[in-house]
Amino acid sequence: MKIKPLADRVLVKPAAAEEKTVGGIIIPDSAKEKPLKGEVIAAGNGTKDEEMVVKSGDSVLYGKYAGTEIEWEGDTYLIMRQSDILAII
Repeated sequence: MKIKPLADRVLVKPAAAEEKTVGGIIIPDSAKEKPLKGEVIAAGNGTKDEEMVVKSGDSVLYGKYAGTEIEWEGDTYLIMRQSDILAII
């Protein structure tokens, strides 16, 4: 990966949106919700006040409006602060 987050930033690859419900109903594109989980691709080194807890490969949950969406080589990623991550799953 050529993107290296700085300080307490984390690069996350969002999980794909659900295509159908548990009951088998197909969800149209207009009704799909933004995924709230993803995989950490890269993490910064942290700051002197806050050490990095997440690492590459962790599955995480984050807030609905967390991070900034970026596109790199045809893929969509989110770059956010470690504090925007709610939990490691």
